[in-house]
Amino acid sequence: MKRILIGSMLAATVLCAAARADELRQGFLRPPDSARPHTWWHWMNGNVTAEGITADLQAMKDVGVGGAQIFNVDYGIPAGPAEFMSEEWRKLVVHAVREADRLGLELCIHNCAGWSSSGGPWVKPEHAMQVVTTSEHHVQGPAAVEVALPQPPTRAGHYRDVAVLAFPTPGGNPDADAVRIEDIAHKAAFEAPGKGHVPPIEGGEHAEGTVDVDRIRDLTNLLGTDGALTWDVPAGAWTILRIGHTATGRTNHPAMPRGRGLEVDKMSRPAMDAFFAGMMQMVIDDCGPLVGRVLNNALIDSYEVGSQNWTPEFREEFVARRGYDPLPWLVTLTGRVVGSRALSERFLWDYRRTIAELFRDNYFGYFAELCRKHGMLASVEPYGNGPFDDLAAGTGYDVPMGEFWVGSRGSGSLKLAASIAHTTGRRIVGAESFTANWDNGKWQNDPYSLKALGDRVFCMGITRYIFHRYAAQPWGGVVPGMTMGPWGFHFERTNTWWEPGAAWIDYISRCQYLLQQGLFVGDVCYYVGEDSPAGFRVGNPALPAGYDYDGISRELLLEAVAVRDGRIVLPDGMSYGILVLPPVRTMTPAVASKVRQLVADGATILGPRPTSSPSLSGYPECDEQVARIAAQVWGDCDGTSVTSHEFGKGRIIWGQPLAEALADLGTVPDFSYSAAPGVELLYIHRTADDTDMYFVSNQSQATESVECSFRASGKRPEFWRPDRGTIEPVAAYSEAGGRTTVPMVLDPHGSVFVVFRPADAPADPVVAFTRDGRPAQELQFEPGGVLEVRRAVYGILADPDRQ
Repeated sequence: MKRILIGSMLAATVLCAAARADELRQGFLRPPDSARPHTWWHWMNGNVTAEGITADLQAMKDVGVGGAQIFNVDYGIPAGPAEFMSEEWRKLVVHAVREADRLGLELCIHNCAGWSSSGGPWVKPEHAMQVVTTSEHHVQGPAAVEVALPQPPTRAGHYRDVAVLAFPTPGGNPDADAVRIEDIAHKAAFEAPGKGHVPPIEGGEHAEGTVDVDRIRDLTNLLGTDGALTWDVPAGAWTILRIGHTATGRTNHPAMPRGRGLEVDKMSRPAMDAFFAGMMQMVIDDCGPLVGRVLNNALIDSYEVGSQNWTPEFREEFVARRGYDPLPWLVTLTGRVVGSRALSERFLWDYRRTIAELFRDNYFGYFAELCRKHGMLASVEPYGNGPFDDLAAGTGYDVPMGEFWVGSRGSGSLKLAASIAHTTGRRIVGAESFTANWDNGKWQNDPYSLKALGDRVFCMGITRYIFHRYAAQPWGGVVPGMTMGPWGFHFERTNTWWEPGAAWIDYISRCQYLLQQGLFVGDVCYYVGEDSPAGFRVGNPALPAGYDYDGISRELLLEAVAVRDGRIVLPDGMSYGILVLPPVRTMTPAVASKVRQLVADGATILGPRPTSSPSLSGYPECDEQVARIAAQVWGDCDGTSVTSHEFGKGRIIWGQPLAEALADLGTVPDFSYSAAPGVELLYIHRTADDTDMYFVSNQSQATESVECSFRASGKRPEFWRPDRGTIEPVAAYSEAGGRTTVPMVLDPHGSVFVVFRPADAPADPVVAFTRDGRPAQELQFEPGGVLEVRRAVYGILADPDRQ
């Protein structure tokens, strides 16, 4: 009975694997709608008609586009009849959704007018982005004073008090040079901070010319509604600081007048509720049951509206997240040093971290929640000039997105979006694709001119192009038609190559189908760190050739990462051989504890030994905790004479090149190639069940004969050609040392999937074909021709007597 059961299970496993393999094959040959590229669809300043909408969507369907994202923008185009948010505009949105439903297309809509970021005329000043604003008054004690404190500078007619604080004037003279914090505008997020590490300042001692935190007095309750303060001033010179907040004044852009207004407070859920109600909820209500099925997505584009550093609930949120009251430390926001430089820098670290977390939770995260409440997906480009952590901002979104421009070599935002998807189990990695400016647009682009760049970004992890752009064409028979001013390549039905361009769409769809399957294969995971605002750390230390990587956020490191069989693993099955820490010497106790746990469980982690916490939370005990953990995990590893230390089942590495660390693990390059000098091949590797899929791109504008070596063995390689939609066995290949080498010829800017699937029987492959001393793959054969073998030689080719 047991034998029968086991045999049945094995048979079922074989059948399931065969079914999945056939599904993979059929999906490649006939890509489903989910594999089709999408396009941005710009409605230009109300120049939209029902007839144009129908013609646009039909044209998209005819060439194989899978969906469109509606943007309402104004970029020097005269106003049309369908004013944004008017009754006519709302009817046209419903018409677009109904037509998309008829054609089987998906629609997405940007969350406001313009492309950045989230604002509109319905956003009230109290719900707008807020910034700290201050005024000062100086008094001499002892004395009983009644003074009218000047109201700090305001914008948009909005001001609210936060606190009134008083402290002994350093040096007794307000005009004297006081100790100041360098670059306070960025450190306190008055201006968008640079993304990355701020070096800590050592020492916690109080110095002359600084403000003694223990002598800061809270006079907020003494302030009258008219701004008058009555106070018995102690002896000495005192500075009275009135702290409040006002709107930043930033507006969404480039929006038409009817759609332009204040940017919403990114750290307030009540403000986001009011913002969502002002446009998104109206569109959702208008479209009714088609929401979630046809209008199934909403987007936040890249962030371009600067910084904010306050919200009405900020103090309470700070206490809950950091464990201490920020009130006395708010004096640092004026640039004064409180306590010491080191302590002030620690507070400002906590301040920026709290801002980043509130952006994550109450703007990016909450917008995704509101979309899902209505059955919609949420897309985001989680990067830009804001005080938030990029990876954390994109976590939780259904379609993380990056962008790339014609004339570039891609961008770091693509790897950012791919890493978010890989570490959170998302299949779709979107990209605002082939954006062009006035130099690289102007109808100069065609599918071939764009292909090599497109293949490059496939190799960076993108699995869905979203073309930038399609300008809505309100007319019929007018060419070249509506534009978006100088922006974007011209992907419209008025383009001369629109109909034949369908072949390019088919190529893209075949690629995207395979790239959406299974799991990405990466060897290295870069932890971006906890210094907010954190950007994306691209290869620091540098990644050796032939390997691939992802980045991971603090939140996922703490909440989702585990160890299995010595590898760093995530819940979706993603795994990596090495976790790389940022090259900094600070670490909070929470992260230090997680590192200790991972190494103890068997992980290999590369990074410097931490010496202290960067935070004021739990100070000074936090530093002692970090030091104790570092002593356990790093042991005698000093990064110079000793570069490795075993702890538990795992190992910590510091001061050793990443290539050497990978070699010590026995991890050979995933991909390598030999070719003529100057030839650049790119790759990406995904695995689905027992199938390995390598996409290989020739970036050269010439035919190239190459030999590619893959970290795969025991499987039969096949060429899956996305340009032709064909699958063919590889005629010649060789295996050695756990690798398979495949000779191939790639067309100019050519590409191919090399797919490794289990063989039905052991293989004894032909290693090479030659004709007149040339590799046979370089010879040109007519499709469907017959290859006649007239003579075959087997044996040691260099020894005629043994052939």
